[in-house]
Amino acid sequence: MTASPLPSALAADQVHGLLHQLTVIDVRTPGEYAYGHLPGALNIPLDQIRRALTDIRHAAERGDVLVVCASGARSQNACKLLAEQGIPSVTLTGGTGAWAAAGHDLHRPAAHTGRAAWGMERQVRLTAGTLVLLGLALGLLVHPAFQLVSAAIAGGLVFSALTDTCGMAALLGRLPHNRPRPTDLDATLTALRSG
Repeated sequence: MTASPLPSALAADQVHGLLHQLTVIDVRTPGEYAYGHLPGALNIPLDQIRRALTDIRHAAERGDVLVVCASGARSQNACKLLAEQGIPSVTLTGGTGAWAAAGHDLHRPAAHTGRAAWGMERQVRLTAGTLVLLGLALGLLVHPAFQLVSAAIAGGLVFSALTDTCGMAALLGRLPHNRPRPTDLDATLTALRSG
C-alpha cells in the first residue's frame, strides 16, 4: 500500500507516476479492452465484478487498486460496488480517454491491432440513434404509434443521464462480442490472485 490513502479519483498524470504500484482493473468490455488499455491492466468487465470480489479483496490487501473504464463512469460505479463490499479502490478521472489524451501509451495486443472494437458509448449511440430513426420512419410509413419507440428511447436517455446508469449499455454488454469467454476471465482472476 502507499504511505497515505489515495483519494477516490486520480488524474492520468498522477496514475502514470504510480502505475507500477497499482493493481489496475479495467471494467470495460473485452472488445474495448483489446482495442487499448493501460499497461498491466486486467480486464474484469463491470458485470463480472461480483464474481471477482474475493480476488479483488486480496489484491487490495497487497496494494492499491485502480479501476479504469473508457470515460470514468463505469469505473465509478465499480468503485461504489467495491466500497459497499469494504474494498478500497480509486478510479482514473476521464478513463482511458484521458490517459491517451495526456500522451500516455495504451497497450494494444498484436492480435487486435487491425480491427477496431467500438467503445460502449459508441455502441449505445448507434443503437439509440437507430431505434429513434426506426420509430420515426415506421411512425410516418406504417402507423403513428411507432413513434412511441422514439419517445421511449428519449425517456431512457434522460433517465440514464439523471441516474448515471445505462440500461442499454447493460443489454449491449451481454452481446457475444462484448462478453469475455469464461477461460479469459478465469485467466484474469488467476493473474489477479498471483499479483
